[in-house]
Amino acid sequence: MTTFLSLATALVLIALYLSWTAGRLDRLHARIDAARAALDAQLLRRASVAQEIGTSGVLDPAASIVLYQAAHEARQAEEEHREVAESELSQALRAIFAEEAQLEAVREAPGGERTVTELTAAVRRVPMARRFHNDAVRAARAVRRHRVVRYFRLAGHAPFPLAFEMDDEPPAVLDDRSAGA
Repeated sequence: MTTFLSLATALVLIALYLSWTAGRLDRLHARIDAARAALDAQLLRRASVAQEIGTSGVLDPAASIVLYQAAHEARQAEEEHREVAESELSQALRAIFAEEAQLEAVREAPGGERTVTELTAAVRRVPMARRFHNDAVRAARAVRRHRVVRYFRLAGHAPFPLAFEMDDEPPAVLDDRSAGA
């Protein structure tokens, strides 16, 4: 009887551990989904502001076309090409706003101060949102690598989480770190 009780206790403890691990993994996947939604919102916001600046007519025609095209591509990109399109938008923003003169041209236009504020907020929030997403992915991957998770297939049919890798360096004139240096 003691053996049976010990075996039953061990099985209950193992089942509790497996259930807790599966729940933890499920919460991590939910955290990834929420972080990805926040990242998508910030990327969309950045592309929208860039597109607005590109169509405003305050930049020179070449810069307007480059910025509008990069923002349009970032908004319309398929999921497998999204990282590249977003990186190209970052590069376009850095190229166009490499000098303070372009930023001042936007600032001097009607509603320009608000637009510059929106652009600054957008380019600062993208790296934070990407970092939160990638941290959640890293945590889920660490749990999914455990043998118990693999052997008992606790991840179910959830796809293996992938980090979002892109160039998200903001233009120097919009980066608060360069203003303090």
